[in-house]
Amino acid sequence: MAKARKAKKVEARRKREFTYRGKSLEELQAMNLEALSKLLTARARRSIRRGFNVETTQFYERLGSTPREKVIRTHCRDALVLPSHVGRRVSVHTGKEFKEIEVRPEMIGHYYGEFALTRRFEKHSGPGVGATRSSKFMPLK
Repeated sequence: MAKARKAKKVEARRKREFTYRGKSLEELQAMNLEALSKLLTARARRSIRRGFNVETTQFYERLGSTPREKVIRTHCRDALVLPSHVGRRVSVHTGKEFKEIEVRPEMIGHYYGEFALTRRFEKHSGPGVGATRSSKFMPLK
């Protein structure tokens, strides 16, 4: 006797809605800075409590006043990513060049400098001629 198998329905996987400490993105954007700071990490809370410096304040004002599709360049690596910045494009200076970043909800509470790395990994090739005893017998081109 063969058992009748049930046909399994394959459902499309639903994209999970973003939440930060139990709050949706819309709820985070509706919060004021003081209420938001209670959800953030201790370092971010301290930055908010002590107040932003002049450069960071000017950067936040520029973010609010420019159109959303325009890229904003900044040297402010110590600026916090706030919920109102989600969807913006920001170019952060690495010390040599500007690295463009698309702000996503997962970045909330982090600093812009974390996403524009200042050091580049340099992969070294093999040893050069004269570097080792065996390289004496390597043919030169």
